[in-house]
Amino acid sequence: MKLERKVAVITGAARGIGFACARRFAEEGARVVLSDIDGEALERATAALASEGFEVDCKTTDVAKRAQLDALIQAAADRFGGLDIMLNNAGIAVTQEFMTVTEDDFDRVIGINLRGAFFGLQSAARIMIAQGRGGVIINMSSINSRMANPSVATYAISKGGLNQVTSTGAVALAPHGIRVVGIGPGTIATEMLNMGFITHEAQRRMILSRTPAGRLGEPQEIAAVAAFLASDDASYLTGQTIYPDGGRMILNYVMPEQSNE
Repeated sequence: MKLERKVAVITGAARGIGFACARRFAEEGARVVLSDIDGEALERATAALASEGFEVDCKTTDVAKRAQLDALIQAAADRFGGLDIMLNNAGIAVTQEFMTVTEDDFDRVIGINLRGAFFGLQSAARIMIAQGRGGVIINMSSINSRMANPSVATYAISKGGLNQVTSTGAVALAPHGIRVVGIGPGTIATEMLNMGFITHEAQRRMILSRTPAGRLGEPQEIAAVAAFLASDDASYLTGQTIYPDGGRMILNYVMPEQSNE
C-alpha cells in the first residue's frame, strides 16, 4: 500500500472528490481525518469508511476560519501522532453574471477556495516542519484556473490564485522536505457539477463536445491522481498542478457530438 501508516487530512471530504480521496487514501493504508462544514454529511461519510474497517476520524471545519483550520490540523496530529498529507479540497462554485458579482460574493468564494487553502497549507506545514520528516500538501485546483469562464468568474479567479499557492508554497517549503502539488480536474460527475456547471442537457452536450475523452470524469479517477501525488512514487514532483481533464485543455476545436443510437 502506497500510503501505509501515513496520516492524512482532507477538507471538503463529506462527498464528491473529497470523499473519493478519503476512501482511496484509506485503501492505500493511510489513517484519514475527514473534515467538512456539513457536520451531518461528514459523520455519515466517516461512519461509512469506519464500517469498512478503515482508520478514520472527522472534525467539522469551516476552512474560511483560520482558527478552525489550526484546530483541525492539531486534532489530526493528536489523534494519529502526526501529519504526513494535507489535501486542501474544500471549495465552492457560484454561477452568476460577471457584472453582478458583489464584494460579499467575491469574498465568500475567495475566502473558502483561496484563503482557506493558503492557511490550510500554513497550518499543515507548521506541524510537518516541527516533525522534521517532510510531507505532502495537495491543493485541489481546476481547469478553470487556466480557462476564462465569466459565468464562474470568482471560482476561476480563486483557482488561478490557488495555482500560485502551490508554486510559491513548493519553493518555500522545499528546504523542509515538503512537497506542494496541485490537481486541476476537468468536468467531474459530482454534486457541485450539477449545482453550478451543468444545469440542463444543452450544457452537458456542450461540455462533452469539448472533451476528447467523450465523457465526464469520475471522482475516483481524481482520487487515483491524489494518491499518486501523495505517495513516494511522486517524490521528485513539486510545484506542479496536474490536470486530469479527459483532454479538454488541449482541445482547440469542437468535437462532433457522439450519438448513442
